[in-house]
Amino acid sequence: MSPHPRDGRDAILGRVRRALGVGAEDAERRVAIQKRLYDHVRNLVPARTKGSADDLIKQFKEMLESQSAKVSEVGTADEIPELIAKELRDNNLPSRLRMGDDGFLVEIDWDRAPTLEIERGRSDGHDPVGLSHALVGVSETGTLILISGADNPTTLNFLPETHIVVVRAEDIVGPYEDVWERLRETYGERAMPRAVNMIAGPSRTGDIEQTIVMGAHGPRRVHVIVVEE
Repeated sequence: MSPHPRDGRDAILGRVRRALGVGAEDAERRVAIQKRLYDHVRNLVPARTKGSADDLIKQFKEMLESQSAKVSEVGTADEIPELIAKELRDNNLPSRLRMGDDGFLVEIDWDRAPTLEIERGRSDGHDPVGLSHALVGVSETGTLILISGADNPTTLNFLPETHIVVVRAEDIVGPYEDVWERLRETYGERAMPRAVNMIAGPSRTGDIEQTIVMGAHGPRRVHVIVVEE
């Protein structure tokens, strides 16, 4: 009879404990581990993430642009339809985009750009443009935090060649530690979404003859819209 997988695991963990000089029923260590899990001790935070809100937005924009993303700023969400319509015209793209059921995006007055055709739901890989709403923007590295779900399907992050992402200025934070705090506030202390996608600029690779190729594993273009309201 072959050994149960748990037997192998217990043997490995037993060797680790012996090397550390601890026992399986070390109550003090169990308490220390539980305290570490629930205290959420923050890691080292770079000094550049400790500026004012305006400083963080400026840094967020600069970091994204350095990674070949385009960044625009609008005063209110209702300016987004006309901005997107112009972006699609300027890049000779179809006036069609797909988005999920995100409440912030749904409430936008899309009639302000009557030429836009809005489709809802997951992408099947044939959509030229995807539109998402980021939960958080991280100024530390110019990264967008996108949460999976019907509100913002993950397929919109990777399948369309053009990905437009909306993030509110008030949701731009400094370090990654603030991201995990926001996730706990949104989903609860012991819960997480199915996937957390971190995106910074268009997809690229340099594996082929050390030549940068855009859109290798996802969108060729990423356009981030920061909403100031």
